[in-house]
Amino acid sequence: MKLSFEFWIKVLPVLSVVMLLGSISAFAQNKPNKDSLAGDSLHRVAESILLREQQQEKIDSLVNIQLQKELQAASGDKQKTKELEDKLNEIAGRDSIRKSEQIQRITELKKNATGFAVAPFNDTLFHIYTRIGSFSARDRADAINERINKIYKLPFYKADSLKINETESGYDILYNNDIQILSVNDLDALWFDKSANELAIEYLAKIKAEIAAEKQANSFKNWLKRIGMVALIMAGLWLIIYIINRLFKALSRFISINHTRFFDTLTIQKIKVLSADEFEKLLLRVVNLLRIAVIVLAVYFSLPLLFSIFPETEGWTDTLLAWVLTPAKSALYGVFHFLPDLVTILVIYFIFRSAIRGVKYFVNEIEKGNIQLSGFHPDWAQPTFNIVKFLLYAFMFVLIFPYLPGSDSSAFKGVSVFVGVIFSLGSSSAVSNMVAGLVITYMRPFKIGDRVKIGDVTGDVVEKTMLVTRIRTIKNEDITLPNSTILSTNTINFSTNTNPEDVGLIVHTTVTIGYDVPWKNMYQALIDAALRTEMILPEPKPFVLQTSLEDFYVSYQINAYTREANKQAIIYSYLHQNIQDCCNEAGIEILSPHYRAARDGNMTTIPTEYL
Repeated sequence: MKLSFEFWIKVLPVLSVVMLLGSISAFAQNKPNKDSLAGDSLHRVAESILLREQQQEKIDSLVNIQLQKELQAASGDKQKTKELEDKLNEIAGRDSIRKSEQIQRITELKKNATGFAVAPFNDTLFHIYTRIGSFSARDRADAINERINKIYKLPFYKADSLKINETESGYDILYNNDIQILSVNDLDALWFDKSANELAIEYLAKIKAEIAAEKQANSFKNWLKRIGMVALIMAGLWLIIYIINRLFKALSRFISINHTRFFDTLTIQKIKVLSADEFEKLLLRVVNLLRIAVIVLAVYFSLPLLFSIFPETEGWTDTLLAWVLTPAKSALYGVFHFLPDLVTILVIYFIFRSAIRGVKYFVNEIEKGNIQLSGFHPDWAQPTFNIVKFLLYAFMFVLIFPYLPGSDSSAFKGVSVFVGVIFSLGSSSAVSNMVAGLVITYMRPFKIGDRVKIGDVTGDVVEKTMLVTRIRTIKNEDITLPNSTILSTNTINFSTNTNPEDVGLIVHTTVTIGYDVPWKNMYQALIDAALRTEMILPEPKPFVLQTSLEDFYVSYQINAYTREANKQAIIYSYLHQNIQDCCNEAGIEILSPHYRAARDGNMTTIPTEYL
């Protein structure tokens, strides 16, 4: 079908304007814009298609008008009428398909679209999603906010001066017909599934209402109300702080008056940690800190209430509350989500605790002798239990670790590695002492209470740990020896053979006597002295050894048995005094060669009571 020349004369100017607008829009869409959204570039193609479809819709509308006129003119020509009706139906079908495609494309755009709020006074009126020419959605929203603020600040603002003006591309909202606030085009209307006129009327109503509400909020009467509310809040805050101080002061007075009633000396394993007075002072400090914390919280939570009174500071309210409520909410959510893991940790802990108790019962039975294991000494039971307990707790920690909050965070892993490196670098000597303590335990060179000599240290073993061993000398001195030192030197145990089933420890001392004294007499005197000594066993019988024959004397060594290894000092003292008594009784002088050479032979060293 051929369209009339008159039709094309009418349509071509409109087509030229439409194509020119489409070219400008396409150029603006291809031009880089630093302020455009990251997602805006993804919408340009779809928006361009929508614009072309709108252009085609306008063309089809003009063609439809011309066809309607020709259809009326060809009322008698059936063939021409049918051709015109077919064309109209074709245009209507294309328009229906186009509408469906536009709705589908708008729906796809809405999935990833980010709107920019028009909020000149902090309250959002509406959002801008589309661009116009070179203006992105962000630029349009910023410009609208700035213009509404400008109109609000006019000294002689009139709401009736806000009007809607229809243009070729849509509708403009103007103030006094010279200040353009915003433009609403068909793409804006299509985005909200409304007509451009309906959307413009809706925007105009919201702008009027928002400006009127802001004017009302900042009136002199409302300012007086706000000042009164501020004064009321400050008075209430002062009253709350006064009550808090009074309550905590009463609590402190109650603690001070009744401290002897409620508090006693705090001891941990017989170690005095805090006296009653010190405990009272500590509690009073805690109460004072708690009072300050409550006052600070009261002041802090009153600030959002004060800020919410004035529109200029109303936005600070959410910020202040968020500083406290957001961490608190995160902590509560964290605790709530941690509950299943906490139950798992508790189950693992109680399983291992029950296992350790079972092992402890078995160890106690071994120590008591109720259970005997071949080659396993009873004194190994407790050290072995400590090792098993350590391994069980270590394995328990390995199982619990993944359930701990933050265990998979990079910070937690970094701290764990750092602590591990520090521990490995600084604990080399401690680890060597622990290994040495473990070896000493199973070597059994001594036990608690044994008289030992380790290096130059002689004394009784009073404590054995995994790291050190403590020795108490005969002068009541406590000496701490690292286990690695004990393992690297020789150890003499005087108490090993002092049990009733053993012969006992041999104590011995040496006496030098000249050749003029018969050795048989000397033997008898030394044996008699040993038998007179307390804590010396009569059986096995003491015996004498001649250890050397020197130029001027013979060395006699008396050996006797005892089971009191821890009392060697007093035994030797008694033995030495008895040797002197027995030698004096037998007429034997204990002299050095120098003394014998210096005297004239008429004097004797034997006391007169023995002569």
